Amino acid sequence: MAAEQSGECLVERIGALLVGKGWTLATAESCTGGLISHLITNVPGSSAYFLGGVVAYANKTKEQVLGVRRELLIAHGAVSREVALAMAQAVRQLLGADVGLAATGIAGPSGGTPQKPVGMVFIAVSGPSGDEVQQLLATFDREGNKRSSAEAALKLLAEKLKH
Repeated sequence: MAAEQSGECLVERIGALLVGKGWTLATAESCTGGLISHLITNVPGSSAYFLGGVVAYANKTKEQVLGVRRELLIAHGAVSREVALAMAQAVRQLLGADVGLAATGIAGPSGGTPQKPVGMVFIAVSGPSGDEVQQLLATFDREGNKRSSAEAALKLLAEKLKH
């Protein structure tokens, strides 16, 4: 419960920062399955700055809806720094937002490899103040990995919006 309360404070802060800058936000989510968008839209009035999101779970959706280049997916894999950034940039352009936020990773419990273990996630922000990508390794069950990834993405977004 405390995590949700602090999460609510975080998304409220993000909303205030976006409104203060006059910016809008769009999300592109894979491993989080829409959880980031869900947390953002839990804040009353979020329609003032949140344009929408794309849950691009399959590579085909990353390509056909977001426009992530197939070559990028083949060269680096869907769970990569490069694809996370491409997703953030693409959703920003697709929805006409000032800021794009993306997450791609392996929620588990299966699907990991030695190079890309379960819990590996890349989160990216693309906006007027530049682009940033972070890698994290969540060590929870599937639901915990999704939640910790969504919270990490929101923290990165809040940090980028401060500048």
